[in-house]
This record gives sequence, structure tokens and C-alpha cells, in this order.
Amino acid sequence: MATIKVIEVIDRVEDVLQDSNVRWPRLELQNWLNECYLQIALLRPDAASKVADFTCAAGTKQNLTTGFSTALRLIDVVRNVATTSDKKVVRLIDRSVLDDQRPAWHNETQTVNIQNYTFDQRNPKYFYVYPPATTAAKLEVVYSDLPGEHALSESDLNPAGSNTEVIKLDDTYLSAIIDWILYRAFSKDAEHAANAARATAHYNTFMQFIGNKTQSDMGAGPTEAV
Repeated sequence: MATIKVIEVIDRVEDVLQDSNVRWPRLELQNWLNECYLQIALLRPDAASKVADFTCAAGTKQNLTTGFSTALRLIDVVRNVATTSDKKVVRLIDRSVLDDQRPAWHNETQTVNIQNYTFDQRNPKYFYVYPPATTAAKLEVVYSDLPGEHALSESDLNPAGSNTEVIKLDDTYLSAIIDWILYRAFSKDAEHAANAARATAHYNTFMQFIGNKTQSDMGAGPTEAV
């Protein structure tokens, strides 16, 4: 859950930079904050994940962005949710299994009850369903969405102000967000050796945070009973 205000992020960054809207304008810091959301979403798609109902197109090929225009990639297909469906779960299957066992599966009878889906990481906004869907088929899906951007004014970004807009990712990403903004800020003066070193240090800390959080989440998440 996001509860940390944007102006609080700006304040923390300016404390490290020892600058107050002089060398690094706050609108510039905001641009790097928006940029950071994209970087985190690419490295950790779950950081910007959403759960929603997706209405299928007729046939097997499904384009996630027809239902969610800002979607970045599919994470999971959970179940059938159409009113007339059997409401059963939908299982991930390797496409080669369908290709080998049912070579004409793309041309089979369309139905509202989807049993399986296939997904290729190299084409993250598309997936295929089996059996082929009717336009009445509807699936509950988990997907990574574009986090969005802030468009606050200079006065809105003043840490001494009262603007209450919060960051667009969970509060747990605060440290990574600050490190990314500092990396971009010090990169602005990278011709100075000290600033270049600080930029590299903040970038490495950002990447280390993402890696450590991935390992931590994998270790602490639900697991199947043994």
C-alpha cells in the first residue's frame, strides 16, 4: 500500500543532495521519480500488478492491451468468471503439448469455458487460450500495469507545502525510489569523479535492493504443502 507522499520523497532526496530546488529543480526530480516507476515495473512486474476481469476475443489469441490499454505483461490467468461459464480454474500449459497432441487446436469449437492458457515470455502482452474462446468468455487475470506518472507543479512539490499525493508503488519500494532519483541526479554532474562515483553507488544499491527483495519475497511467499 502506498501512503508516503511525493513531497516526502522530494524532501529526502534534497536532504542527500543538500540542495533546495537550485541545481536540481523539483520538476526534474519528479521526472526521475516517474522514470523510476517504469524501471521497477520492468524489473519487478509484480510491483505494479493488478487483478481484473478480461473479456476474451473470439478464438485462441488474446491481446491483453485490448482490455487494459496500459498493461505491460501478463502474470497469471486464474479462472473463468463469465456468468454462463463453469467458473473453473484455468491452467498454464506448454504450447508444445497442445501443438503435439491437438495440432488443429486453434480451429476447435469456441466455448465460454476456458481450460488452459499458453504464454511466451518473449511476447508478454499476448497469450493463447484453449479451447478457443467465444466473445462471451471472461477470465480473471493478474497483470502488470503501467504505474502512471505524477504531474505536480513546482509549488505542489515543495516539501514545506501541503500536497497529499502519494507515490504510485508500495511503500516498501521507498529506498529503491530514492536511490534511483539520486543515481539520475548525480549522473547529471558525472563529469566530476566524485559525483560519477556516487551515481554508480546509488545505481548499484538500487539494483541490489531489487535483487534482495526478489529473494526475500520468494522465501517468504506461500508454498505448496509437502
